[in-house]
Order: sequence, then C-alpha cells, then structure tokens
Amino acid sequence: MTSTRRFFRPTWAEVHLGALRENLRRFRRRMPRSTRILFVVKGDAYGHGAAACARAAQQARAADWLGVSSVEEGVALREAGIRLPILVLGSLYPFESFLAAVEFGLTPTVASLDSARRLAEVARRQRRRVSCHLKLETGMGRIGMSPAAAVAAAGYLAETRLVEVSGAYTHFSCAETDRAFTLEQLRRFRGALRGLAGAGVSPRLHHAANSAAALRLPAARLDMVRPGLAIYGLYPGFRAVLSLKSKVVFLKTVPRGAAIGYGATFRARRPTIVATVPIGYADGWSRRLSNRGQALLGGRRCPVIGSISMDMLMLDATAVPGVRVGDDVVLIGRQGREEIAAPEVAAAAGTIPYETTTALTSRVPRSFLPS
Repeated sequence: MTSTRRFFRPTWAEVHLGALRENLRRFRRRMPRSTRILFVVKGDAYGHGAAACARAAQQARAADWLGVSSVEEGVALREAGIRLPILVLGSLYPFESFLAAVEFGLTPTVASLDSARRLAEVARRQRRRVSCHLKLETGMGRIGMSPAAAVAAAGYLAETRLVEVSGAYTHFSCAETDRAFTLEQLRRFRGALRGLAGAGVSPRLHHAANSAAALRLPAARLDMVRPGLAIYGLYPGFRAVLSLKSKVVFLKTVPRGAAIGYGATFRARRPTIVATVPIGYADGWSRRLSNRGQALLGGRRCPVIGSISMDMLMLDATAVPGVRVGDDVVLIGRQGREEIAAPEVAAAAGTIPYETTTALTSRVPRSFLPS
C-alpha cells in the first residue's frame, strides 16, 4: 500500500508498514501465547498514521486490540474500516462521548462512579448491553479509581445488568526508569483486583504493561499488554518504522563572520556552504534543535546552524563534496552508512521519542510503504 497523496514541497515522512508488522510479530514472540496484544495507535499512531498502521496490524492478524485516546480517534478508525476491538484509554466527557462510543462499537474506560452512571444511562437509552474497562489508580496520578471507588462503580454497573465490566487496567508511570516503583504499582493493582473479585466482579482482561514493562517485567504481562513504542521501532531491538526526509532547496556560500537565521545565533567561523531545507517548527521540527541538531546530506552528518524557523532550517554543508540543490536530506532514518534515529533526535531536543514523532504535523505528508 502506498500513499496516493500528491505534494510539491519536498518534505515528507515514509512509514514502512512491513517494519511495523515485523515489530508486532517480534513483540508477540516475546510474550506468552495467552497474552493478548493491544496495539496503541493514539496520537495518530504516534505520528505514523493511525488508519494505515491499524489496517496493517489487522490485515496481518498481529494485534488483538487497538488503543486510542479519544472517541474521535476510535470513530475515525471505524470509518476507515477497522474491525478490531478498540479501547478508548482516556476518560470520557461529556455524556455524548459515551453515546458515540457505543454507537461505533468502541469500549470506553470507566474511571469514576459518575462515568459508570453515564455509561449505564446510554445503555438504557440504547436498550443494549455494552462493555467497559475500569481504570484503576496505582501511582500515575492522572485518571483512575481507588480500589474502594472501583468496587463501588463495578457494583453499580452489576446492578444495572446493562454494562459488562470486561476489563480492568492501570498505567505505569516510570516502567522505563524505576523498576521498584513499577513493581509497587503492580502490587497495588493486584490488590485492587482482589478487592473487585471479593465484590463478585472478575473482569476477563487485566492489563498494565507498556512496551518497557512487557519486555522487562514478565510479571506485569497479565492477560494483555499495551505496546506502542516498540511497535514503531522507537525501542531498542525493534526496527524503525518512520523516516523523515526533505531536499536541499537553496545553497549559498557565506564568508567568515556571516550571521545565519533569526537572532543571528550562529556566525560562520570560516567560509561556509549553507544548505537551506524546507522543514521547520510548523512541521513539528523543534526549535530546540537549533544549533544542536543534525541531518544527513550526501551520506554525512551535517549540523543545523542558526535558529530553526517556521518553515526552514539551515545546514552546514561545507564537508559535503559536490552538494547541489535537490539533494536528499534525511532528518530521521538512514542515508548510506549513517543513521539518525528518532531517540537521538529526541535526546538532542531534550525530550522523548514519543514527542518527536507525534509532533510531526499534517503539513508533512506520510507515504506508506509496504516494506
């Protein structure tokens, strides 16, 4: 499958769906056979294109569930023909959100007694039985119920006989960095599940682990895991799925002492060949990479010089022999023997890989490649 979108500005992202399917299969091989895979495609699949990534997973039968952050994201997937079960991981508000979730066959999260009441009211209006997953708070401090509140909400739903609690989950706050606290969250989650069971509520699916927890902590795998980072190749041991590319659109040679970009934050220390590339912060390429980021040109690493502007950035191309307008520039990905991976870009910008790819705006067309 390839993108049919036509674009003229030579800046685009290539999404390698074959790599994504390979990562899903590789991840599944590292999990117990009984553990289901919920592939997280929120945030437009971390900037990779949610519909295309979900469709690739569905066609390869490589995921059991999909995870989104909002009803709107789930509806868009349904309208794109995605049939897999979809869990809305966020807290739903207002009332109409639950109605849309039920109408489009999405599984909502219940994170409070109030949301349980709202979902039950939708079920009554629709005269149909629906299901949900309970969100339990174990240390993230974002959304979720205490064990006592979860028992109350589950008990209320059981009394209605209209809403099935088919799952219960929590969210680890630092699975990548703090094993001890992650294990403490897991202990709290298991305690909450025992409380639910004592109240006669036993959801079929218990889940807590993201990519890092699933790969590092076998005890956290439970009935289902929720990988995102690994499937997009943003975690060690998995193949990168997204490449970001552009081209040189302007070249000039400036003398020693010449100022480059807004604020004159860079001044040439020698005669310098400056290559202008049409990508900037309006495309999601962070200004924090000004005078510290790099890109590949002619198979060489070239430093970003000057402040990144809304639509353009400049590279020092002095070391690239025979550089010309129209030459390919790689900002994420491989060129020749060199590679710049998204985690490296994120580190240079002082952020995380999630933000680096998710920040890429709709101004950057995605080209979906089958391999």
